Amino acid sequence: MIVCIAEKPSVAKDIARVLGATTQRDGFMEGNGYQVTWTFGHLCTLKEPNDYTQNWKAWSLGSLPMIPARFGIKLIDDRGIEKQFSIIEKLMQSADRIINCGDAGQEGELIQRWVMQKAAAHCPVQRLWISSLTEEAIREGFHNLKDQQEYQPLYEAGLSRAIGDWLLGMNATRLYTLKYGQNRQVLSIGRVQTPTLALIVNRQREIDNFKPEQYWILTVKYRDVVFSATKGKYDSEEEGRAALELITGKPFTVTDIQKKNGTEAPQKLFDLTSLQVECNRKFSYSAETTLKLIQQLYEKKFTTYPRVDTQYLSDDIYPKCPQILKGLRGYEAYTQPLEGKKLAKSKKVFDSKKVTDHHAIIPTGVPAQNLSDMERNVYDLIARRFISVFYPDCKFATTVVLGKVEDIEFKATGKTIISLGWRELYKGEKDEKEESGSEQNDATQENATLPEFTVGETGPHIPDLAEKWTTPPKPYTEATLLRAMETAGKFVEDEELRAALKENGIGRPSSRAGIIEILFKRGYIIRKRKALIPTSTGMELIDLIHEELLKSCELTGIWEKKLRDIEHKKYKAADFIAELKVQITEIVRQVLADNTNRRIAINAAQK
Repeated sequence: MIVCIAEKPSVAKDIARVLGATTQRDGFMEGNGYQVTWTFGHLCTLKEPNDYTQNWKAWSLGSLPMIPARFGIKLIDDRGIEKQFSIIEKLMQSADRIINCGDAGQEGELIQRWVMQKAAAHCPVQRLWISSLTEEAIREGFHNLKDQQEYQPLYEAGLSRAIGDWLLGMNATRLYTLKYGQNRQVLSIGRVQTPTLALIVNRQREIDNFKPEQYWILTVKYRDVVFSATKGKYDSEEEGRAALELITGKPFTVTDIQKKNGTEAPQKLFDLTSLQVECNRKFSYSAETTLKLIQQLYEKKFTTYPRVDTQYLSDDIYPKCPQILKGLRGYEAYTQPLEGKKLAKSKKVFDSKKVTDHHAIIPTGVPAQNLSDMERNVYDLIARRFISVFYPDCKFATTVVLGKVEDIEFKATGKTIISLGWRELYKGEKDEKEESGSEQNDATQENATLPEFTVGETGPHIPDLAEKWTTPPKPYTEATLLRAMETAGKFVEDEELRAALKENGIGRPSSRAGIIEILFKRGYIIRKRKALIPTSTGMELIDLIHEELLKSCELTGIWEKKLRDIEHKKYKAADFIAELKVQITEIVRQVLADNTNRRIAINAAQK
């Protein structure tokens, strides 16, 4: 008998239907030589400290660092889990072959491997690896089963991540709670959560310590167009007033006109982070909410595997694209112009070298129906983005008009769309740039259109000197925090540079939403409208941590890079764990040697 094990009952039923295993049993489906069973996500977890030795049951500084000689796993203490595991164990003990049908990612690999280890499975194991749950994809996946050994590096990376989180979380949390929490308040420290909290706290410190500075902007209004002084800011009112007096009553003269045509390529397809960013920006959905919605769309077979960090498609997807487009019901106004034509194939979309386990999130082509409003919003973003990559570039013309009054130069810029191209799919939508927290340059304001000017023309104008104040950085929203986590705390607008920095991001795309939720649950941050604000507890905790390793985005990013390298066989899991053990031991030594009076205020209790 061949035993297939999926990560959820709903996925198991889809697989069983394709395989012809239609007889319902207790905890599995059976038929056609297959038994298809399931987990409920994690059934197993790493052992608790007291599972290794009773000496680690009580929290004590003397027992730190806690470093097991060998890590072990155990069943999660839950009746439903224990019952399902006993069913899986019996099936696996008598199986001729097992097919691991777990979620096709690092976490999915870890979940199923632990179950197989706990069940002492001893028969050959194969791996089903698919990017969507459509019947076609499942059939294709079963025709291309892989030996499980091919995914050993993926498992080792997942295991290293779990052990690393255990080592740092268990030791640092006890260490800081006992040393600085006055043994009355748990101070939760995590490999990803603490650097993420540090980002939010540091931003709040910048806001709190910000001192606004006054400046002045000189403009003239000529033929109903506002021209800004090319000098930019005037740091003193006196200097600005002198310039204003110099140009008042003097004619404005057009000195130069520069016209340039440009193109704008379609936006990249979605990976999980960019989808979460867009949903937060457009609908105010939290990262966790977006992850749940896209997971539901995946399980309903309407979109492909969501927990991805690439925005590219592999070349083998290209021949399937016409059929996918045909399945997009309700988008015929946009897909019809593409019918019967050879679809564009850009390297910015199709590049197998930039796809490892899974490609970007796209529709499957299964007509989407019976969606909730929130699911529809997410699906709409994905469908439009997919269609748009086959449309031509948007063409625009930029006109820069330079002028002069006396010796002071002015500039006005206008941008007009010549051909909408891919922007046809977004007509009427506000073209909102992601918030950067950086100050806008008053001298670069764009006009939608400019009238026709000629070099040398001259005439009267209305001068103005406007008083301005510098503004503080903006608090993080979930959208801007996700971007900062993706690039280890560096704010980057450029798509290509951001992609390069992803290697050193904090956490994985699939885990970042959960990390943000943990910070809410711990009472370290709160949400004010879209803004993420640290609580007094969160700020005190980061102030308390002097050990840079615990809160550095860059160092955590380096750890993430090493975990990716384990996955790609460029680095050994044993070396990662050995290094982490040394680092944890050093942190314990430093904190125990601290003779300062660092303490966290008890009245800043966690919620």
